[in-house]
Amino acid sequence: MRSHHARFLSLSVAAVLAAALAAGCSSGSSGSGSGTKPPILIGASLSLTGDFSADGQAYERGYDLWAQDVNAAGGLLGRKVQMVILNDNSSPTQVDTNYTDLITVHHVALVFGPFSTLLTAPSAEVAHRYGFAFVEGAGGGPLVFGEKLPNVFDVSLPVASELNPLVDWIKSLPASERPTTAAYPMADDPFATPQVQLAQSQLQPLGIKTVYSKIFPEEVPDYKPNADLVAASGAQMVVLGSTDVPTVASFMQAFEQQHYNPKIFVAAAGPDQGAAFTSAVGVSNATGMMVPDAWYPGYANASSQAMVREYVAKYGGSPSDVNADVAEAYSVGQVTAAAVKATGGTEGSKITAYLHSGVTLASVQGPVKFNSLGENVKAIAFIFQWQDGKFVQVLPVNATGSVKIVNPKPNWSS
Repeated sequence: MRSHHARFLSLSVAAVLAAALAAGCSSGSSGSGSGTKPPILIGASLSLTGDFSADGQAYERGYDLWAQDVNAAGGLLGRKVQMVILNDNSSPTQVDTNYTDLITVHHVALVFGPFSTLLTAPSAEVAHRYGFAFVEGAGGGPLVFGEKLPNVFDVSLPVASELNPLVDWIKSLPASERPTTAAYPMADDPFATPQVQLAQSQLQPLGIKTVYSKIFPEEVPDYKPNADLVAASGAQMVVLGSTDVPTVASFMQAFEQQHYNPKIFVAAAGPDQGAAFTSAVGVSNATGMMVPDAWYPGYANASSQAMVREYVAKYGGSPSDVNADVAEAYSVGQVTAAAVKATGGTEGSKITAYLHSGVTLASVQGPVKFNSLGENVKAIAFIFQWQDGKFVQVLPVNATGSVKIVNPKPNWSS
């Protein structure tokens, strides 16, 4: 699933992980206590290894940056914060165990969510069992909200709404300029499938004929057979229900080999992974590729820009290398901190009541306001596109920051 590039670990986390990997445990040192007041322990289970490792490591960077900033400003309730992070190896079973251990063994005061809808669903149940509020940034699929747990709060855009700007844009085109055929290959994943199926149901009534629609196992040894079938369909538009860079890269490579170049190619995830994506597919081939999301490094938000500058200063690279996972994780910290300050403590029931009170909070992803299910009803959906090595916002067309979309997608570079 997610690509396995260099792990995003702080030195202290790496040291503990090396010593205790068999137990799946790492403990971050961001914000160790000073003076007589002990630190506030905040627990999270992240996929530092396994299929979600690229995202889990990016999440760790986001949590660490937030902890660094909070501690520089005096901490929470006059105390420093310290992240305690356990490695779940991208396993739903291990993530359940990890949150139980965080609460009952490590005695954390707060918990932050893991990466992915698949891991958030079991995690939220553990947090609810122990009376913890559960603020998370990567569990926006129906699987999570279908549990109807009162303690769950997703600071990010709900998955089902991800492709709405694309559908609205196609609706706005004259009938003669719309694609006439579309293919919908989808990984069997609670993040990827819902948004693609909703887009398909909305595009078919516009006269866009479905020439391919299939759900394939998320973990398959070879994506080429599915990609070849899509290429054989000759669809003018491809909406790929992907969860990672390798899936998108495999489809792109197969399409190039088949000399098939769809006019519109949007992937649910993968192109949003910054340098991890362009290094896998090449900068030239990335041009024209689109992906939905609610954040990008150029987002015109003062706190977001400050976070991006801090990220580059700490980890190197350029702003384009900062992927949305970092912003999602940082937003979890911001929303939790606001609730702790407003309630004057870390009690789960009080934080839950506060976040359900209708208050609108600020984050690096923009405004956050929760409905009864814990969905962020203020989240804004965007579509981004790679254009000549730059990751830019293109939809909605009239939104602040949007640039002209490249349509049709250029031919493959080789």
